[in-house]
This record gives sequence, structure tokens and C-alpha cells, in this order.
Amino acid sequence: MKIALAQLNYRIGDFDHNTRKIIANIRDARQAGAEMVVFSELAVCGYPPQDFLEFDDFIEKCNLSVRQIAAECIDIAAVVGCPLRNDAGKGKSLLNAAVVLFGGKVHAEVCKTLLPNYDVFDEYRYFEPNRVFKVVELPFGKFAITVCEDLWNVSDYPLYVQSPMEELIAQKPDAIINIAASPFHYNQVHERKEILVRNASKYKLPLYYVNQVGAHTGLIFDGGSMALNAEGEVVTELKYFEEDFLLAHSGSTYISKGKPEKSDDKISLIHDALVLGIKDYFGKLGLKKAILGLSGGIDSAVVLVLAARALGNRNVMSLLLPSQFSTGHSVSDAVALAQNLDTPYELISIENTYHTLIKDLKPHFADLAFDVTEENIQARIRAILLMAFSNKFGYILLNTSNKSEAAVGYGTLYGDMCGGLSVLGDVYKTEVYRLAEYINKDLEIIPENIITKPPSAELRPDQKDSDSLPEYDILDKILFEYIENRRGPFEIANMGFARETVTKVLKLVNGNEWKRHQTPPVLRVSAKAFGFGRRMPIAARYLV
Repeated sequence: MKIALAQLNYRIGDFDHNTRKIIANIRDARQAGAEMVVFSELAVCGYPPQDFLEFDDFIEKCNLSVRQIAAECIDIAAVVGCPLRNDAGKGKSLLNAAVVLFGGKVHAEVCKTLLPNYDVFDEYRYFEPNRVFKVVELPFGKFAITVCEDLWNVSDYPLYVQSPMEELIAQKPDAIINIAASPFHYNQVHERKEILVRNASKYKLPLYYVNQVGAHTGLIFDGGSMALNAEGEVVTELKYFEEDFLLAHSGSTYISKGKPEKSDDKISLIHDALVLGIKDYFGKLGLKKAILGLSGGIDSAVVLVLAARALGNRNVMSLLLPSQFSTGHSVSDAVALAQNLDTPYELISIENTYHTLIKDLKPHFADLAFDVTEENIQARIRAILLMAFSNKFGYILLNTSNKSEAAVGYGTLYGDMCGGLSVLGDVYKTEVYRLAEYINKDLEIIPENIITKPPSAELRPDQKDSDSLPEYDILDKILFEYIENRRGPFEIANMGFARETVTKVLKLVNGNEWKRHQTPPVLRVSAKAFGFGRRMPIAARYLV
């Protein structure tokens, strides 16, 4: 058998683009001598299509694309992910399918059984689970074709006595094929590989896995498609965070356009994911230019580097917006970074605007003391200036807040929490420092002073983040246990953290849910990001 794996970057709802790309890869596979080419889950329409699936016109365009693709599959087979109408007359109206195209038509349909309904997944909202299990027979072999979770551990799906794999293996296939839309988080690379290795070795069959690559708003897909032999050994992997193509021979000889050379270190993976996330968010929306507030702090420094790498250095504008509370080195550090990257920047002091507003408010505020009100005014002045540049010159504002700040509400709504995309909203502060070190691993791009100075919002004299928050190495550990591991206050305190610190932090997290509901979409790099994967009530009394 000669099977080609096509790892592609699709656009949701862009049927012409997706169909052209699929057909081009079918032709490449045929020219390379492949008997079959495999694409990813819901490749025809892009994943996740969400409520577009409720439009009849959307489903009809999926069907039209399948017919166009099938016309290319006369002497070669293709496995393509596509939603199908459920003609059974009961249950949900759609099925999540892998259609097998051969002889110029749909040769077989294999539908997904185990529909994920957790975190960022909501497939049971749209699809009816499959209950028919049959291997697909082609002139060159019999295949157990599965869609994503149908190959995974089935412990989360107690309705099914047997997994789809057990049903299919009983029919003695020659190989396993799994098509997926498996979004990235920094542990997923290892977890996914373990699952695939376990299945190939358990069933003593070669396994061909195809994942999509690319980003759709906050969801990032890393690719990492692979071929495994019957001993459960990963023979080769396709690239991560890039499109790729592989021709795999059943005799374990593999020819690839490229092989992954990137490290699987957590921080390097996060770096590459964020660059792809920015690139695709702008590219798929037809946008080219970004803007951000460059404060001289580490968060905005890292965002500037990532954006420059995603969009090109001349397409990222920085505004330096110092106030009377900004230190001189904050401005000089920001200038040095912009010059290191050769990115354009402008310096606009907000001091006069701030004093004008304070003067106008003084009769109403009387003799009330300086507090968070005056701090927030500064942040909102900066947002007004950034959005003015955005409107006038067509920039999209990048939000630079990190996950630690978003968790505890350490930010100003309609101020530094503004933006079209939150780049670091799923990256804890301690991880931001590690990203900065990774960026500087070969050459000092981010000035060392930005990395080493104590973090500060610089909204009042001598302000430091530690004035109102625990040190970040403590804060982030507590946040991780609460957000990612879903541990309660007593469990976290019993891990060695001071009970009063745990209580304070968790109250801040829960008490600021209302803020997070008004923030831009977050690029997801962890297993539990803020946004649609973490659904918490705003008005609640738990731990408050």
C-alpha cells in the first residue's frame, strides 16, 4: 500500500479554497504513485464550523464540494472529512463523517461515534453519534477508518460497551486510518503520540494519522500527523505548525517533503503556536497590520516580537505612551526593542491629556484621594490613542495582558484590556519570562533590562505588581491548580500554600469573571484557557 497524508490549513466556510487545496493534493498524491490520500476531520468545511452547521446552504455546499473532489478520484482513493445529513429520521440532523472517495464517487461513509462535549468541544450540539461499524474495503486493502476520538480512550463515553475500534478490529482490517481536528495545547503533542502508539501496538496494525494545521480565532491546530508501523513505532511525523505532505509505503519506507526539526519543549511549542495564531487570525480575516502599546515591560515586548515574526516587522506599529509615572528606562528599553526589531514606533506622552481630565473632574471629585480611578484613567487614555491609530490607519490592536493578570483582574477594562486578539491571555506571567528567554536564546532581541526589572503597571509612584499580588512564582502555581487542575481552596492549601493567600487569589479569580466576559478572543495554548473552553457564571457565591 502507498498512502499519502495531506496535512493542510483550511479556512472555515471557504469551500472554493478548501476544495482547490484538497484536489491539488490528490493530484500530487497520484503523481507520487499513491493509492490513497488522507485528509483531516471536516476538511471540506474547516473545523470547527460551529453554528454554520445549522444552515442548510452550508451543508449543501459541503455536499457539492464532495462531488467535485470525488470526480478527481477515479484511480485513486481519498478519505475526506465532511458533515453529512442524517437520513435515519431520528436524532440530530447531521453526522460527522469521513467520506471515502473512489471510482469518481462516494465509495463509503464512516461516521464518528464518540462525540466530544467538553472544554472547547461541542460536537453533540450538532451531530448524532454513529452506531454502525464496518471496515472499508478497497482493491488494495481493508481499512479501519476512524474520526478523531473514535481511536482514543473510551472511558469518558460510558454509553458504549465496546469502542468503535473493538468492533472494527473484529473485521480484520489491514491498517488503521484516523482523521482528526485535534487542537494544540502544550501537553497535547505527547498525549496524542502516546494514544497513537498504544493503539498501533495493541492492534498490531500500521496506523496513519492526519491532523489539520492552522488557527481559527483562538483555536490553534499544530498538525503533527504521523505514520506508525505495526509494532507501534512512530516511523515519521509531519511538520508541526506548517502544512506538509507524506507518501507512506506499507514496507516502512517513507518519503516526506520535510520532517519536524523543532524542539518539543513546552516553551518552544508555545512560541510557535502563538506565531501561527497571530498569522492566521490576520491572514484569514484579510488583515495585514497590527498595533500595540509598548510599555517597556515584558508582556508587550514579547507580543511585539511574536507579532513581528507572524506579520513581518514593518507591519507592526508600537505606540510608546509614557505618563508622569513612567520611568525613563521604560521608554529607552521600549525604543531599544523597536530598533532591534526594525519595527515602526511613535512616542506620545499622555501626561497633558491626563492632567486635563483630572482638572475637569476635580470639581466633582472634590478632595477625594488618588486611587484606582486615576490609575484607570491613564490606561483608558492609552486605549483611546491606540484605537485612534487603529481606526485612522487600519491597524488591529493586539492585547498584551497575560493569563495571570486576566485571572485576578489586574487590568483596566476599556483600557489595557482592549484589543482584537489576546496574544498572551493563556500564558502565565512566569511563562512569559521563559518566552522572553527563548526569544533571546541566540541573540539579545529583548533588552535584558526588560527581563530583569520588577514588573510594574507604572500607574502610580514606585508601583510594583507585588504591592497587591503574591509573587508570580507563587501566584501562577495557585492559578494553575485552580484553573487547569480544578482543585478547590482546601486542596490547594494542603499542597503547602498559605490558606489566606489561596483564599485571596481564588476570590480575585471568581470576582473578576465579569471582566473576562468582555475581553478579546484568547489564543489557546493550555488545556484550559479563558473563553469558550472555561464556562463559569458571573453571578456566583462560590469562594467569594
